[in-house]
Amino acid sequence: MGVLSNKGVDQTMLHVLESPHNLLARLLLQPWVWAILLLACAMRFYGSTSSAIWCDEGSSLMLSDYSFAGIWLHAAHDVHPPLYFMLLHGWMALFGDSLVSIRTLSVLPGAATVLLGMWLVRLIATQRAALLAGLLLALLPTAVRYSQEVRMYSLMGLWLIGATIALVYWVKAPHKNRYPVVYSVLMAAAFYTHYFTAFCVIAHWLYLLLSVRSTGGLIKRPAWWLANACILLLFLPWLPGLLNLMQHMDELKSGGDVGWEPAVDARSLPAMTWQLLIQDEGDNLPWPLFWLGPIALFAAAVWMAVRDSTPHRFTRLIVIYTLLPILAIYAISFVSPLFIERYVMFAALGLPLIVALAVDRLFKHRRALAIMLLTLFVGTEMAGLRSNFTSDADHFDRLVEHVNQQFLPGDRIVVSDLFWYFSYVYYNKTGSVPMLYTPPLEDGSSGRPNNYGFGTLVNANGAKIYVDHLTDLPAGTGRIWLISSKVQPDDFAPIPRGWYKAQDLTVDDTQARLYLTCAGAACVHPDRSFSDASTHP
Repeated sequence: MGVLSNKGVDQTMLHVLESPHNLLARLLLQPWVWAILLLACAMRFYGSTSSAIWCDEGSSLMLSDYSFAGIWLHAAHDVHPPLYFMLLHGWMALFGDSLVSIRTLSVLPGAATVLLGMWLVRLIATQRAALLAGLLLALLPTAVRYSQEVRMYSLMGLWLIGATIALVYWVKAPHKNRYPVVYSVLMAAAFYTHYFTAFCVIAHWLYLLLSVRSTGGLIKRPAWWLANACILLLFLPWLPGLLNLMQHMDELKSGGDVGWEPAVDARSLPAMTWQLLIQDEGDNLPWPLFWLGPIALFAAAVWMAVRDSTPHRFTRLIVIYTLLPILAIYAISFVSPLFIERYVMFAALGLPLIVALAVDRLFKHRRALAIMLLTLFVGTEMAGLRSNFTSDADHFDRLVEHVNQQFLPGDRIVVSDLFWYFSYVYYNKTGSVPMLYTPPLEDGSSGRPNNYGFGTLVNANGAKIYVDHLTDLPAGTGRIWLISSKVQPDDFAPIPRGWYKAQDLTVDDTQARLYLTCAGAACVHPDRSFSDASTHP
Protein backbone atom coordinates (compact mmCIF):
# COMPACT_ATOMS: atom_id res chain seq x y z
CA MET A 1 0.00 0.00 0.00
CA GLY A 2 1.44 3.34 -0.99
CA VAL A 3 0.41 5.08 2.19
CA LEU A 4 2.81 2.85 4.13
CA SER A 5 5.88 3.88 2.21
CA ASN A 6 8.65 5.86 3.89
CA LYS A 7 9.93 7.27 0.58
CA GLY A 8 10.71 10.94 0.78
CA VAL A 9 11.61 10.74 4.47
CA ASP A 10 15.28 11.14 5.20
CA GLN A 11 16.64 7.65 5.95
CA THR A 12 19.24 8.95 8.36
CA MET A 13 16.51 10.68 10.32
CA LEU A 14 14.52 7.46 10.41
CA HIS A 15 17.57 5.66 11.79
CA VAL A 16 17.94 8.25 14.53
CA LEU A 17 14.24 8.01 15.39
CA GLU A 18 14.22 4.20 15.44
CA SER A 19 14.33 4.26 19.24
CA PRO A 20 10.94 3.52 20.84
CA HIS A 21 11.20 6.81 22.67
CA ASN A 22 10.95 8.59 19.36
CA LEU A 23 8.20 6.49 17.85
CA LEU A 24 5.69 9.29 18.26
CA ALA A 25 7.97 11.71 16.41
CA ARG A 26 8.39 9.14 13.66
CA LEU A 27 4.62 8.77 13.39
CA LEU A 28 4.24 12.51 13.07
CA LEU A 29 6.55 12.49 10.06
CA GLN A 30 3.90 10.56 8.13
CA PRO A 31 1.48 12.74 6.09
CA TRP A 32 -1.29 10.17 6.51
CA VAL A 33 -1.13 10.55 10.27
CA TRP A 34 -1.83 14.26 9.91
CA ALA A 35 -4.65 13.53 7.46
CA ILE A 36 -6.25 11.21 10.02
CA LEU A 37 -5.85 13.81 12.78
CA LEU A 38 -7.49 16.43 10.58
CA LEU A 39 -10.33 13.99 9.95
CA ALA A 40 -10.66 13.37 13.70
CA CYS A 41 -10.81 17.11 14.38
CA ALA A 42 -13.32 17.65 11.58
CA MET A 43 -15.61 14.90 12.89
CA ARG A 44 -15.48 16.33 16.40
CA PHE A 45 -15.81 20.01 15.59
CA TYR A 46 -18.59 19.45 13.05
CA GLY A 47 -21.91 20.09 14.74
CA SER A 48 -20.28 20.55 18.15
CA THR A 49 -22.27 23.73 18.75
CA SER A 50 -25.54 22.75 17.08
CA SER A 51 -27.21 21.49 20.25
CA ALA A 52 -27.81 23.58 23.35
CA ILE A 53 -26.14 22.95 26.69
CA TRP A 54 -28.03 20.25 28.57
CA CYS A 55 -28.34 19.53 32.28
CA ASP A 56 -25.06 17.66 32.91
CA GLU A 57 -23.08 20.17 30.87
CA GLY A 58 -24.74 23.03 32.73
CA SER A 59 -23.76 21.46 36.04
CA SER A 60 -20.15 21.23 34.78
CA LEU A 61 -20.19 24.94 34.04
CA MET A 62 -21.76 25.90 37.35
CA LEU A 63 -19.27 23.81 39.31
CA SER A 64 -16.36 25.17 37.27
CA ASP A 65 -17.40 28.73 38.13
CA TYR A 66 -16.21 28.15 41.69
CA SER A 67 -12.61 28.73 42.79
CA PHE A 68 -10.32 25.70 42.93
CA ALA A 69 -11.07 25.39 46.65
CA GLY A 70 -14.79 25.62 45.92
CA ILE A 71 -14.54 23.00 43.18
CA TRP A 72 -12.71 20.67 45.56
CA LEU A 73 -15.40 21.15 48.21
CA HIS A 74 -18.44 20.77 45.96
CA ALA A 75 -17.01 17.92 43.87
CA ALA A 76 -16.69 15.99 47.15
CA HIS A 77 -20.50 16.20 47.32
CA ASP A 78 -20.98 15.36 43.65
CA VAL A 79 -20.67 12.07 41.76
CA HIS A 80 -17.46 12.96 39.91
CA PRO A 81 -13.95 13.91 41.10
CA PRO A 82 -12.64 17.45 40.55
CA LEU A 83 -9.88 17.44 37.92
CA TYR A 84 -12.01 18.06 34.82
CA PHE A 85 -13.85 20.92 36.51
CA MET A 86 -10.57 22.54 37.57
CA LEU A 87 -9.27 22.31 34.02
CA LEU A 88 -12.54 23.77 32.71
CA HIS A 89 -12.23 26.62 35.25
CA GLY A 90 -8.76 27.50 33.94
CA TRP A 91 -9.84 27.02 30.32
CA MET A 92 -12.73 29.47 30.68
CA ALA A 93 -10.43 31.96 32.39
CA LEU A 94 -8.20 31.86 29.31
CA PHE A 95 -10.67 31.43 26.46
CA GLY A 96 -14.07 32.46 27.80
CA ASP A 97 -17.25 30.47 28.24
CA SER A 98 -18.67 30.58 24.72
CA LEU A 99 -20.14 27.34 23.44
CA VAL A 100 -17.26 26.93 20.97
CA SER A 101 -14.70 27.43 23.72
CA ILE A 102 -16.12 25.11 26.36
CA ARG A 103 -16.81 22.25 23.96
CA THR A 104 -13.36 22.60 22.42
CA LEU A 105 -11.96 21.45 25.76
CA SER A 106 -13.56 18.08 25.00
CA VAL A 107 -12.84 18.09 21.26
CA LEU A 108 -9.08 18.43 21.72
CA PRO A 109 -8.60 15.46 24.08
CA GLY A 110 -10.86 13.44 21.80
CA ALA A 111 -8.69 14.21 18.78
CA ALA A 112 -5.48 13.69 20.77
CA THR A 113 -6.75 10.23 21.77
CA VAL A 114 -6.81 9.30 18.08
CA LEU A 115 -3.10 10.08 17.91
CA LEU A 116 -2.48 8.04 21.06
CA GLY A 117 -4.45 5.15 19.57
CA MET A 118 -2.16 5.14 16.53
CA TRP A 119 0.87 5.36 18.81
CA LEU A 120 -0.35 2.42 20.89
CA VAL A 121 -1.05 0.19 17.90
CA ARG A 122 2.27 1.12 16.25
CA LEU A 123 4.01 -0.02 19.43
CA ILE A 124 2.51 -3.49 19.12
CA ALA A 125 1.92 -3.93 15.38
CA THR A 126 2.68 -2.55 11.93
CA GLN A 127 2.39 0.96 10.62
CA ARG A 128 -0.52 -0.17 8.47
CA ALA A 129 -2.36 -1.35 11.58
CA ALA A 130 -1.62 1.97 13.28
CA LEU A 131 -3.05 4.00 10.41
CA LEU A 132 -6.12 1.81 10.24
CA ALA A 133 -6.59 2.17 13.99
CA GLY A 134 -6.37 5.94 13.69
CA LEU A 135 -8.89 6.01 10.85
CA LEU A 136 -11.40 3.82 12.68
CA LEU A 137 -10.92 5.66 15.97
CA ALA A 138 -11.37 9.02 14.23
CA LEU A 139 -14.76 7.80 12.98
CA LEU A 140 -15.95 5.98 16.12
CA PRO A 141 -19.42 7.48 16.76
CA THR A 142 -19.41 7.23 20.56
CA ALA A 143 -15.98 8.88 20.72
CA VAL A 144 -17.18 11.68 18.44
CA ARG A 145 -20.31 12.20 20.53
CA TYR A 146 -18.54 12.51 23.86
CA SER A 147 -15.86 14.72 22.37
CA GLN A 148 -18.66 17.26 21.90
CA GLU A 149 -19.95 17.43 25.48
CA VAL A 150 -18.81 19.67 28.31
CA ARG A 151 -18.07 16.61 30.41
CA MET A 152 -15.05 14.57 31.41
CA TYR A 153 -15.42 11.49 29.22
CA SER A 154 -13.06 12.36 26.36
CA LEU A 155 -10.42 13.46 28.87
CA MET A 156 -10.80 10.17 30.70
CA GLY A 157 -10.18 8.26 27.46
CA LEU A 158 -7.05 10.32 26.83
CA TRP A 159 -5.58 9.50 30.26
CA LEU A 160 -6.35 5.78 30.03
CA ILE A 161 -5.04 5.22 26.50
CA GLY A 162 -1.96 7.18 27.54
CA ALA A 163 -1.50 5.01 30.65
CA THR A 164 -1.85 1.88 28.50
CA ILE A 165 0.92 3.18 26.23
CA ALA A 166 3.12 3.71 29.29
CA LEU A 167 2.39 0.15 30.39
CA VAL A 168 3.38 -1.21 26.98
CA TYR A 169 6.68 0.69 27.09
CA TRP A 170 7.25 -0.59 30.60
CA VAL A 171 6.63 -4.21 29.61
CA LYS A 172 9.13 -3.79 26.79
CA ALA A 173 11.72 -2.16 29.02
CA PRO A 174 10.95 -3.02 32.68
CA HIS A 175 14.31 -1.60 33.80
CA LYS A 176 13.35 1.92 32.67
CA ASN A 177 12.06 3.81 35.71
CA ARG A 178 10.48 6.62 33.75
CA TYR A 179 7.65 4.41 32.52
CA PRO A 180 6.18 3.50 35.94
CA VAL A 181 6.38 7.17 36.88
CA VAL A 182 4.45 8.21 33.77
CA TYR A 183 1.99 5.34 34.30
CA SER A 184 1.32 6.38 37.91
CA VAL A 185 0.79 10.03 37.02
CA LEU A 186 -1.59 9.26 34.14
CA MET A 187 -3.58 6.76 36.20
CA ALA A 188 -3.86 9.20 39.09
CA ALA A 189 -5.05 11.89 36.67
CA ALA A 190 -7.66 9.44 35.37
CA PHE A 191 -8.85 8.65 38.89
CA TYR A 192 -9.22 12.39 39.55
CA THR A 193 -11.30 12.55 36.36
CA HIS A 194 -13.66 9.58 36.77
CA TYR A 195 -14.01 6.77 39.31
CA PHE A 196 -14.51 4.12 36.63
CA THR A 197 -10.76 4.31 36.03
CA ALA A 198 -10.74 1.41 38.48
CA PHE A 199 -11.95 -0.90 35.70
CA CYS A 200 -8.92 0.00 33.57
CA VAL A 201 -6.61 -0.75 36.49
CA ILE A 202 -8.27 -4.15 36.88
CA ALA A 203 -7.83 -4.75 33.15
CA HIS A 204 -4.11 -4.00 33.36
CA TRP A 205 -3.69 -6.28 36.37
CA LEU A 206 -5.54 -9.09 34.58
CA TYR A 207 -3.37 -8.73 31.50
CA LEU A 208 -0.18 -8.98 33.57
CA LEU A 209 -1.59 -11.91 35.53
CA LEU A 210 -2.49 -13.85 32.36
CA SER A 211 0.80 -12.95 30.65
CA VAL A 212 3.32 -13.56 33.41
CA ARG A 213 5.85 -15.28 31.17
CA SER A 214 5.53 -12.99 28.18
CA THR A 215 5.80 -9.84 30.34
CA GLY A 216 8.84 -11.02 32.24
CA GLY A 217 6.86 -11.39 35.45
CA LEU A 218 6.28 -7.64 35.73
CA ILE A 219 3.33 -8.24 38.05
CA LYS A 220 5.74 -9.79 40.56
CA ARG A 221 8.22 -6.95 40.48
CA PRO A 222 8.34 -4.45 43.34
CA ALA A 223 8.23 -1.63 40.77
CA TRP A 224 4.71 -2.61 39.70
CA TRP A 225 3.46 -2.70 43.25
CA LEU A 226 5.23 0.57 44.02
CA ALA A 227 3.64 2.20 40.97
CA ASN A 228 0.18 1.18 42.14
CA ALA A 229 1.00 2.37 45.64
CA CYS A 230 2.00 5.73 44.13
CA ILE A 231 -1.37 5.94 42.34
CA LEU A 232 -3.09 5.41 45.67
CA LEU A 233 -0.78 7.92 47.36
CA LEU A 234 -1.52 10.55 44.70
CA PHE A 235 -5.24 9.87 45.09
CA LEU A 236 -5.06 9.94 48.89
CA PRO A 237 -5.94 13.67 49.25
CA TRP A 238 -9.24 12.95 47.51
CA LEU A 239 -10.02 9.77 49.42
CA PRO A 240 -11.90 11.52 52.28
CA GLY A 241 -14.19 13.14 49.72
CA LEU A 242 -14.87 9.80 48.06
CA LEU A 243 -15.57 8.08 51.38
CA ASN A 244 -17.86 10.92 52.41
CA LEU A 245 -19.74 10.58 49.15
CA MET A 246 -20.18 6.84 49.61
CA GLN A 247 -21.57 7.42 53.10
CA HIS A 248 -24.23 9.72 51.69
CA MET A 249 -25.42 7.50 48.86
CA ASP A 250 -29.02 7.79 50.10
CA GLU A 251 -28.93 11.56 49.59
CA LEU A 252 -27.57 11.07 46.07
CA LYS A 253 -30.34 8.60 45.29
CA SER A 254 -33.06 10.82 46.70
CA GLY A 255 -31.81 13.69 44.56
CA GLY A 256 -31.82 11.53 41.44
CA ASP A 257 -28.06 11.82 40.87
CA VAL A 258 -27.63 8.05 41.14
CA GLY A 259 -30.16 5.27 40.94
CA TRP A 260 -31.84 6.66 37.83
CA GLU A 261 -30.04 4.25 35.49
CA PRO A 262 -32.39 1.68 33.90
CA ALA A 263 -32.20 -1.97 34.84
CA VAL A 264 -30.42 -4.34 32.47
CA ASP A 265 -31.49 -7.58 30.86
CA ALA A 266 -30.14 -10.01 28.28
CA ARG A 267 -30.71 -7.51 25.45
CA SER A 268 -28.77 -4.72 27.15
CA LEU A 269 -25.31 -5.94 26.14
CA PRO A 270 -25.94 -6.20 22.37
CA ALA A 271 -27.99 -3.01 22.56
CA MET A 272 -25.04 -1.21 24.16
CA THR A 273 -22.70 -2.54 21.48
CA TRP A 274 -24.95 -1.14 18.77
CA GLN A 275 -25.30 2.12 20.71
CA LEU A 276 -21.53 2.54 20.74
CA LEU A 277 -21.26 1.84 17.02
CA ILE A 278 -24.40 3.26 15.40
CA GLN A 279 -25.77 5.54 18.17
CA ASP A 280 -28.92 3.44 18.26
CA GLU A 281 -29.79 0.46 20.41
CA GLY A 282 -30.65 -1.54 17.31
CA ASP A 283 -34.32 -2.14 18.12
CA ASN A 284 -35.17 -1.89 14.42
CA LEU A 285 -32.49 -4.31 13.28
CA PRO A 286 -33.44 -7.85 12.23
CA TRP A 287 -33.09 -10.02 15.31
CA PRO A 288 -30.33 -12.25 13.87
CA LEU A 289 -28.22 -9.18 13.13
CA PHE A 290 -29.03 -7.61 16.51
CA TRP A 291 -27.69 -10.64 18.36
CA LEU A 292 -25.08 -12.10 16.01
CA GLY A 293 -23.29 -8.82 15.19
CA PRO A 294 -22.13 -8.08 18.79
CA ILE A 295 -21.58 -11.79 19.52
CA ALA A 296 -19.34 -12.14 16.45
CA LEU A 297 -17.42 -8.97 17.38
CA PHE A 298 -16.82 -10.06 20.97
CA ALA A 299 -16.04 -13.67 19.99
CA ALA A 300 -13.51 -12.54 17.38
CA ALA A 301 -11.85 -10.27 19.94
CA VAL A 302 -11.58 -13.12 22.46
CA TRP A 303 -10.24 -15.44 19.73
CA MET A 304 -7.55 -12.88 18.87
CA ALA A 305 -6.56 -12.63 22.54
CA VAL A 306 -6.39 -16.39 23.00
CA ARG A 307 -4.44 -16.96 19.78
CA ASP A 308 -2.10 -14.03 20.36
CA SER A 309 1.43 -15.39 19.91
CA THR A 310 3.31 -12.11 19.80
CA PRO A 311 6.22 -11.81 22.26
CA HIS A 312 4.39 -9.72 24.87
CA ARG A 313 0.77 -10.65 24.08
CA PHE A 314 -0.16 -7.01 23.55
CA THR A 315 -3.24 -7.88 21.51
CA ARG A 316 -4.49 -9.61 24.64
CA LEU A 317 -3.93 -6.34 26.52
CA ILE A 318 -6.08 -4.37 24.06
CA VAL A 319 -8.86 -6.96 24.16
CA ILE A 320 -8.90 -7.05 27.98
CA TYR A 321 -8.81 -3.24 28.15
CA THR A 322 -11.89 -3.18 25.90
CA LEU A 323 -14.03 -6.09 27.02
CA LEU A 324 -13.40 -6.35 30.76
CA PRO A 325 -14.87 -2.93 31.71
CA ILE A 326 -17.89 -3.39 29.44
CA LEU A 327 -18.65 -6.88 30.70
CA ALA A 328 -17.90 -6.03 34.34
CA ILE A 329 -20.12 -2.94 34.37
CA TYR A 330 -22.84 -4.93 32.63
CA ALA A 331 -22.62 -7.69 35.27
CA ILE A 332 -22.62 -5.22 38.17
CA SER A 333 -25.67 -3.55 36.68
CA PHE A 334 -27.81 -6.56 37.50
CA VAL A 335 -27.32 -5.55 41.14
CA SER A 336 -26.88 -1.78 40.81
CA PRO A 337 -27.59 -0.40 37.30
CA LEU A 338 -24.66 1.52 35.83
CA PHE A 339 -24.70 0.38 32.20
CA ILE A 340 -24.75 3.76 30.44
CA GLU A 341 -22.99 4.53 27.14
CA ARG A 342 -20.85 7.38 28.41
CA TYR A 343 -19.65 5.28 31.37
CA VAL A 344 -18.13 2.65 29.04
CA MET A 345 -16.97 4.99 26.27
CA PHE A 346 -13.33 4.80 27.43
CA ALA A 347 -13.38 1.01 26.96
CA ALA A 348 -15.13 1.27 23.56
CA LEU A 349 -12.06 3.14 22.30
CA GLY A 350 -10.43 -0.27 22.04
CA LEU A 351 -12.93 -1.61 19.51
CA PRO A 352 -11.38 0.21 16.51
CA LEU A 353 -7.92 -0.89 17.64
CA ILE A 354 -9.00 -4.55 17.75
CA VAL A 355 -10.57 -4.32 14.29
CA ALA A 356 -7.45 -2.62 12.91
CA LEU A 357 -5.24 -5.39 14.28
CA ALA A 358 -7.54 -8.03 12.80
CA VAL A 359 -7.61 -6.37 9.36
CA ASP A 360 -3.84 -5.97 9.38
CA ARG A 361 -3.28 -9.67 10.10
CA LEU A 362 -5.91 -10.86 7.63
CA PHE A 363 -4.48 -8.64 4.92
CA LYS A 364 -1.38 -10.81 4.63
CA HIS A 365 -3.19 -14.00 3.67
CA ARG A 366 -6.89 -13.24 3.25
CA ARG A 367 -6.96 -9.85 1.63
CA ALA A 368 -10.56 -10.05 0.42
CA LEU A 369 -11.78 -10.92 3.93
CA ALA A 370 -9.70 -8.09 5.40
CA ILE A 371 -11.18 -5.56 2.97
CA MET A 372 -14.69 -6.85 3.67
CA LEU A 373 -14.21 -6.55 7.45
CA LEU A 374 -12.78 -3.05 7.11
CA THR A 375 -15.59 -1.96 4.80
CA LEU A 376 -18.22 -3.41 7.11
CA PHE A 377 -16.84 -1.68 10.20
CA VAL A 378 -16.37 1.67 8.45
CA GLY A 379 -19.90 1.40 7.04
CA THR A 380 -21.24 0.74 10.53
CA GLU A 381 -19.37 3.76 11.89
CA MET A 382 -20.66 5.94 9.06
CA ALA A 383 -24.21 4.95 9.97
CA GLY A 384 -23.48 5.99 13.54
CA LEU A 385 -21.98 9.31 12.47
CA ARG A 386 -25.00 9.96 10.29
CA SER A 387 -27.18 9.36 13.33
CA ASN A 388 -25.03 11.73 15.36
CA PHE A 389 -25.10 14.52 12.81
CA THR A 390 -28.74 14.25 11.76
CA SER A 391 -30.38 13.70 15.15
CA ASP A 392 -32.65 16.49 16.32
CA ALA A 393 -30.66 19.18 18.09
CA ASP A 394 -31.95 20.70 21.29
CA HIS A 395 -32.78 24.42 20.97
CA PHE A 396 -33.30 25.33 24.60
CA ASP A 397 -31.01 28.31 24.02
CA ARG A 398 -33.65 29.86 21.73
CA LEU A 399 -36.22 29.73 24.48
CA VAL A 400 -33.89 31.45 26.94
CA GLU A 401 -32.90 34.03 24.34
CA HIS A 402 -36.57 34.92 23.88
CA VAL A 403 -36.88 35.57 27.60
CA ASN A 404 -33.65 37.56 27.56
CA GLN A 405 -35.09 39.81 24.86
CA GLN A 406 -38.51 40.20 26.49
CA PHE A 407 -37.27 40.57 30.06
CA LEU A 408 -38.12 43.78 31.93
CA PRO A 409 -36.63 45.00 35.21
CA GLY A 410 -38.54 43.44 38.08
CA ASP A 411 -39.51 40.29 36.16
CA ARG A 412 -39.10 37.01 37.98
CA ILE A 413 -38.03 33.74 36.36
CA VAL A 414 -39.00 30.38 37.86
CA VAL A 415 -37.61 27.13 36.41
CA SER A 416 -39.52 23.92 37.08
CA ASP A 417 -36.60 21.60 37.98
CA LEU A 418 -32.83 21.21 38.08
CA PHE A 419 -32.76 19.45 34.71
CA TRP A 420 -33.51 22.75 33.02
CA TYR A 421 -32.11 25.04 35.69
CA PHE A 422 -28.39 24.61 34.99
CA SER A 423 -28.85 25.12 31.26
CA TYR A 424 -31.01 28.17 31.90
CA VAL A 425 -28.36 29.75 34.14
CA TYR A 426 -25.76 29.36 31.38
CA TYR A 427 -27.88 31.14 28.76
CA ASN A 428 -29.46 33.69 31.09
CA LYS A 429 -28.37 37.24 30.26
CA THR A 430 -30.99 39.20 32.19
CA GLY A 431 -28.91 39.92 35.28
CA SER A 432 -31.69 38.37 37.37
CA VAL A 433 -31.01 35.09 39.20
CA PRO A 434 -33.53 32.45 38.08
CA MET A 435 -35.50 30.77 40.85
CA LEU A 436 -36.04 27.03 41.20
CA TYR A 437 -39.47 25.50 41.78
CA THR A 438 -39.29 23.07 44.70
CA PRO A 439 -42.84 21.94 45.53
CA PRO A 440 -43.33 19.47 48.41
CA LEU A 441 -43.33 15.78 47.52
CA GLU A 442 -46.49 13.69 47.51
CA ASP A 443 -45.82 12.52 51.05
CA GLY A 444 -45.56 16.12 52.23
CA SER A 445 -41.77 16.12 52.66
CA SER A 446 -39.63 18.90 51.24
CA GLY A 447 -38.89 18.86 47.53
CA ARG A 448 -35.77 20.98 47.93
CA PRO A 449 -32.42 19.50 46.87
CA ASN A 450 -30.09 18.24 49.58
CA ASN A 451 -26.38 18.99 49.86
CA TYR A 452 -25.28 16.16 47.58
CA GLY A 453 -25.20 15.65 43.83
CA PHE A 454 -26.65 18.56 41.87
CA GLY A 455 -27.97 20.04 45.09
CA THR A 456 -24.48 20.97 46.24
CA LEU A 457 -24.35 23.59 43.48
CA VAL A 458 -27.51 25.48 44.50
CA ASN A 459 -28.38 24.64 48.09
CA ALA A 460 -26.20 27.34 49.64
CA ASN A 461 -28.24 29.92 47.73
CA GLY A 462 -31.53 28.17 48.44
CA ALA A 463 -33.02 30.94 50.55
CA LYS A 464 -32.96 33.21 47.52
CA ILE A 465 -33.85 30.84 44.71
CA TYR A 466 -36.16 28.13 46.08
CA VAL A 467 -39.88 28.56 45.48
CA ASP A 468 -41.97 25.90 47.22
CA HIS A 469 -45.32 27.33 46.09
CA LEU A 470 -46.04 29.88 43.40
CA THR A 471 -48.21 31.69 45.92
CA ASP A 472 -45.06 32.30 47.99
CA LEU A 473 -43.91 34.84 45.39
CA PRO A 474 -44.53 38.46 46.44
CA ALA A 475 -48.10 39.54 45.75
CA GLY A 476 -48.92 42.52 43.60
CA THR A 477 -48.68 43.58 40.01
CA GLY A 478 -45.75 42.04 38.17
CA ARG A 479 -44.51 39.68 35.50
CA ILE A 480 -43.42 36.08 36.10
CA TRP A 481 -41.79 33.76 33.60
CA LEU A 482 -42.42 30.05 34.12
CA ILE A 483 -39.91 27.71 32.44
CA SER A 484 -40.81 24.03 32.22
CA SER A 485 -41.13 20.99 30.03
CA LYS A 486 -44.14 20.77 27.73
CA VAL A 487 -45.25 17.40 29.05
CA GLN A 488 -48.47 17.02 30.96
CA PRO A 489 -49.44 17.33 33.72
CA ASP A 490 -48.15 20.87 34.03
CA ASP A 491 -45.18 21.09 36.40
CA PHE A 492 -46.58 24.32 37.84
CA ALA A 493 -50.26 23.40 38.13
CA PRO A 494 -52.36 24.86 39.58
CA ILE A 495 -51.62 28.40 38.44
CA PRO A 496 -52.65 30.88 41.18
CA ARG A 497 -55.69 33.08 40.78
CA GLY A 498 -54.99 36.53 39.49
CA TRP A 499 -52.32 35.28 37.10
CA TYR A 500 -53.03 35.87 33.41
CA LYS A 501 -50.97 34.27 30.68
CA ALA A 502 -49.62 36.85 28.27
CA GLN A 503 -47.12 34.79 26.28
CA ASP A 504 -46.56 31.11 25.63
CA LEU A 505 -43.44 30.09 23.72
CA THR A 506 -42.78 26.43 22.93
CA VAL A 507 -39.36 25.28 21.75
CA ASP A 508 -38.97 21.54 21.21
CA ASP A 509 -40.22 19.97 24.44
CA THR A 510 -39.85 23.04 26.66
CA GLN A 511 -41.98 26.11 27.15
CA ALA A 512 -41.67 29.62 28.56
CA ARG A 513 -44.86 31.26 29.76
CA LEU A 514 -45.18 34.87 30.82
CA TYR A 515 -47.83 35.57 33.43
CA LEU A 516 -49.08 39.00 34.50
CA THR A 517 -50.04 39.13 38.14
CA CYS A 518 -52.19 41.49 40.15
CA ALA A 519 -53.76 41.49 43.61
CA GLY A 520 -56.87 42.74 45.39
CA ALA A 521 -60.47 43.35 44.39
CA ALA A 522 -59.36 45.94 41.89
CA CYS A 523 -57.52 43.31 39.88
CA VAL A 524 -58.93 43.18 36.37
CA HIS A 525 -58.08 41.09 33.39
CA PRO A 526 -55.19 42.75 31.52
CA ASP A 527 -55.53 44.02 28.02
CA ARG A 528 -55.12 41.11 25.65
CA SER A 529 -52.63 42.97 23.52
CA PHE A 530 -50.06 40.29 24.12
CA SER A 531 -49.85 37.67 21.44
CA ASP A 532 -49.09 34.05 22.15
CA ALA A 533 -45.93 32.81 20.54
CA SER A 534 -45.39 29.23 19.60
CA THR A 535 -42.24 27.91 17.98
CA HIS A 536 -41.36 24.40 16.91
CA PRO A 537 -37.90 24.57 15.33
